[in-house]
This record gives sequence, structure tokens and C-alpha cells, in this order.
Amino acid sequence: MVERRLRAELPAGSARVLDVGCGNGEMTLRLAAAGHRGTGGAPSARMPAAAADRLAARPELAERVRLVDADLESLPLEGERFSAVCCQGVLMYLNELDAAGAGAGEAVAPGGLPSVLAENRRAIGVREGLTGDHEAARRLIESEADTSVGNLGRETHGAGPGVLDRLVAEHGLSPLPWQGIRIFHDHLDDTWTPHPNPAAYAAVLELEWAASWWSPDRDRGHLVHTLARRPERSRP
Repeated sequence: MVERRLRAELPAGSARVLDVGCGNGEMTLRLAAAGHRGTGGAPSARMPAAAADRLAARPELAERVRLVDADLESLPLEGERFSAVCCQGVLMYLNELDAAGAGAGEAVAPGGLPSVLAENRRAIGVREGLTGDHEAARRLIESEADTSVGNLGRETHGAGPGVLDRLVAEHGLSPLPWQGIRIFHDHLDDTWTPHPNPAAYAAVLELEWAASWWSPDRDRGHLVHTLARRPERSRP
């Protein structure tokens, strides 16, 4: 879902993409496979190592991928600017959203965009309800909680699209339409039984894509994907 939106927003050809908190390199390698040039960084040597292992299995992408052991504040960018700065699943673990938003915004080239995937505060409690943990779901919903426990067993912070749009607007970027991610299938994991056939999987993606644009369905997405665009030229 996120790759599809990014490929639609990025310019044709080989764009330069920065993937902050790249994890195992999933998005970096996806965009490299689409012809773009990716720099993936993470603040733990273990994560770039995992990405390097995946890259080793795709030697045809090696010339288009750079992996570094660093977070947003310590990336060796030296003034580099990118057509897209991806920050996927990172902000939910941070307390200082403003500082992260500023760092991501500074690395965006004129005409470029930041892409932020964060936990959706509006949907906290929905996953618990879908998986049958009704007591936890009720507690989270009734308390209007802004945090919950994520897949990694760590507390995650929720943010609404309005909060993220405000962050990018404060740094001179224009918000683009946001999408809700993992609306109907968030409670399912990679062990679906039986595994869906390609046609069924494609149908799931098209359903999620269609619903991701429209409220109230998109408001129930476990994640929110927000993007913005930096003007090609500064206003006089």
C-alpha cells in the first residue's frame, strides 16, 4: 500500500529516496527494485545488517542501495536532499515528534515529499477488538488512550493525520491527501490459513486501497500514511 502510493507520487526515472529507520530494508529495496536509488538508515547495527542480508539476495539492486548505521540526526547526509524521505513506523516510538518532523523536512528536496507512516490514534483499540481482546479494547476506547502496545511488545504512541499534517505544514510543506492503512485485515498475520491465492490477495489489496481514501473507513486503519510536498521554489 505504501509502496504503491510512493511510486505514484515520485517522479519518473531514478529518484533519490531516504528511508529513515529502514528496519530490514523492506521499503528501501522495494523502491530500488522500481528503479529508484535508496539510502536506508537505522540506529541499530542489527537492523542495517538485516537489510544487508536481504540486499545480498538481490545483487541486481546493489548499485542503487546504500545502508548506514545511523538515525535521522546522525545520518552522514552532508547537505544531501532527496525526492522522498520515508519515515515508516518510526514516530510511534518517539516522544519528540516535532524534532523528528523537522529533521525529515530538512532533507526533502524542492518538489520532494516526506512519507510518514504512524500509528493511528483514532483506531487505538480496534485491533484488540478484532482479535477478541474485548476487555482491553473497551479500556483503550473508553479512556481515549493515545498509546497502546504494538507488535514488538513496546508501547507505541498514536498520532492523527491532523497532527502529522501540522508538523509538515510548519516546515513549509503542503500536506497531501492521507490514507488509512490496514483497515479490514489488520488482525490477520502472515500465517493466514489457508494462504490466499494470488487473485484473493489482489482483491484484498484493492479493497484496502479503495477504503484507504475515504472516511469513516480510513479512520479505522491501524496506521495512517501522510505525505506532503515541498514547493519547487520558495515564495518571494
